[in-house]
Order: sequence, then structure tokens, then C-alpha cells
Amino acid sequence: MKGWHWDGFFEYLTNAYLLEGALITLGLTIFSMIFGLMLGFVIAVMRMSKYKFLSGPAYFYTWIFRGTPLLVQLIIIYTGLPQMGIKLSVLESTLIGLTLNEAAYLSEIVRAGIAAVPRGQVNAARAIGMTEFQVMRYVVAPQAFRIIIPPLGNSVNGVLKTTSIASIISMEELLRRTQVLIQEKFLVLELFVVAALYYLVMTTVWELVQRRIERRFGRAFEAQASEPASLGEQR
Repeated sequence: MKGWHWDGFFEYLTNAYLLEGALITLGLTIFSMIFGLMLGFVIAVMRMSKYKFLSGPAYFYTWIFRGTPLLVQLIIIYTGLPQMGIKLSVLESTLIGLTLNEAAYLSEIVRAGIAAVPRGQVNAARAIGMTEFQVMRYVVAPQAFRIIIPPLGNSVNGVLKTTSIASIISMEELLRRTQVLIQEKFLVLELFVVAALYYLVMTTVWELVQRRIERRFGRAFEAQASEPASLGEQR
């Protein structure tokens, strides 16, 4: 193939510099998903509150972070905050930006999962004397979690690829390291294909993990649902 260098392609297919960049990408994804989900849960609960001083700020938060590009958010955090006396490193800016952005989307996923739990079950739990915490832990959370697993898994897949945007503020994840090597070696197509394969491998592995998680929780829910029926038959 004219203009294509197989030697360069295979050389960088297992390059330690790029492999380390892929690990950084995975680390950014895991961090932003864990803390984004935690913050997203808080935002979701606030959105569903009957008190305006809780639901109002939560709505404003999701409106801002879902309505503006992540690229703009990262630039504001990295270059704008220092003008206000808040200096953050590239890593800190990336982690904060990804987490805040992802929390806005995850809050809507969590809110939809909570809202999907039948109100009758919630009212019945309260009627037998459960506290709000117990209702959330034993009634709402297990059912809501099963509902949000598929979109939550898709979010992980999305964040894996979205981390590449952090290269704009010189975060040395996979794409940034690919660009650095391109400037040194001038193997533009070969290195971008290698990077694309890395992303493809990571998203494919996660897809397999996600399917396994969905099957496991699906079986667990079916087992729980069948217990009341079996007890009724025994009676």
C-alpha cells in the first residue's frame, strides 16, 4: 500500500508509550465514572426533591453541564479558573471536568431508574414502618440499579472515547501520546490506526463485561421475583 508503512504500524502496535497512554485513559474513565456516579446520585435525589432550594440548583447544574460542550468546560477549568486565583494541574483539570460533565448525564440516568420503581412499593414500604433510608436501600435502589445498568454501561463506553478530548489541554492520555509520536515519526495514518485499535479493544472488552453484568443481575432479579410465587404455591 502506497504511503503505508507496515513496519511502523507493527512497531507501535505494542509500543510501551502508547500502552501507558491507554492505561491513563482507563484510569480517567474509572475515576470519572465512580465519582460522577456518586455526584450524579446526589443530583438526582435533589432533582426529585419537593423543595425548590434543592431541585432548583440541581436542575441548573444539569442544564449547564449538559448544554455546553465538554471541550469548552475543560478549557474554562484549565485556563479560566487560574484568572480567578484557582490554579489546577492538567490532571486535576481533566478529572474535575470529566467528573462534573459525566455527573450531569448520570444524574438523569439515576433519576429515570428511581422514577421507574412503582410508587405502590415505596408507599407499602413506608406503611410498614421503613425509614426513608431503608426504603431507598431495600426497595428502590435494587430495582433502580437493575434498570440503569444498560445505560450506565453505555456511559462507560462513551467516557472511554470522550477522554480523548482532554488532549486539547495537553493531558497525556492515548490520543495525546499518539499526536506526540506523530510529530516525531511522521507516521500519521499508521499511528492513528493504532490508536483507533486501542480504543476498539478497550470498548470491546467493556462490552463483554457489560453483557456479563447484565446477565448476572438479570438472573438475580428473576430469582428474587420467583420467590414470592413459590411461597404462594406452598401456601
